[in-house]
Amino acid sequence: MGIYVEIRIHGSMEELWEKTQNPDLHERWDARFTSITYLPRAAESEPQRFEYATRLGFGLAIEGEGETVGSRDDPTGRRTSSLRFWSDDAKSLIREGAGYWQYTPLEDGIRFVTGYDYQTRFGWLGRTFDRCVFRPLMGWATAWSFDRLRLWIEKGIDPAVSMQRALTHGLARLTVAFVWLYQGLVPKLIARHTNELAMLTDAGITDSAAPTLLLIAGIAEVVLGVAVLVCFRRRWPLVLTMLLMLLASIGVAVNSPQYLWAAFNPVSLNLLLAVVALLGLLNLNNLPSARNCLRKKPEAD
Repeated sequence: MGIYVEIRIHGSMEELWEKTQNPDLHERWDARFTSITYLPRAAESEPQRFEYATRLGFGLAIEGEGETVGSRDDPTGRRTSSLRFWSDDAKSLIREGAGYWQYTPLEDGIRFVTGYDYQTRFGWLGRTFDRCVFRPLMGWATAWSFDRLRLWIEKGIDPAVSMQRALTHGLARLTVAFVWLYQGLVPKLIARHTNELAMLTDAGITDSAAPTLLLIAGIAEVVLGVAVLVCFRRRWPLVLTMLLMLLASIGVAVNSPQYLWAAFNPVSLNLLLAVVALLGLLNLNNLPSARNCLRKKPEAD
């Protein structure tokens, strides 16, 4: 059940080492921590102690400590840094743990690997929560952070910019999906609002066929809303949203112009949804993704 993450980074050993071993740089790309502080040590030969904290919001934070217990280079140029960590914070699920970072030079960059495991508190409840929720989340956060580090080294994209783009894209996706799901379910499938039927008849659909067509349209909108979420890295759901909003606005203007003057009219909704979809598209390039990491240790290692 230990967590393993591996990524290939096209960069120099020196830059990768600096961005992972310097606490001021480390905390900028690692989503698991809010702050990392090295503590003074009397001699270079002593283990490097450090404190870490993760803010939870509302003034709450989880704090812990750790130390680097050793680092070594082998003749192949590979570097390994080992550490252990613990937390006396009663809010922390993690009681103590240990892990390593490994840097293996390749012809075109560095193979960067981490592996770590930990013991939990809170008895069987803590173990169950860790297995079902916390450990998968920690594995994902580690991999996502590794890819954010890769983008910083390979493309010069600041980790703060990567976070901003990821949040913007995620919020845009969620908003577009919510609108499609709501518009498909509530006014079309559940309530069958009279305005929805009226716009269909204005477009030349017969009174007898309008309810069936409204049902089909509602199902299609729900399917598209789900696709926006499921196909999270794909462009086509957002592009299709923009195209449909353009066609819907033209349709309302031509067939049902009386709705152009109504409060919360379809045109304003269509324009808003198209712009949100555009924001999602503009922030889709070079997003960090946990999928760019290997999450299972190769059997050959």
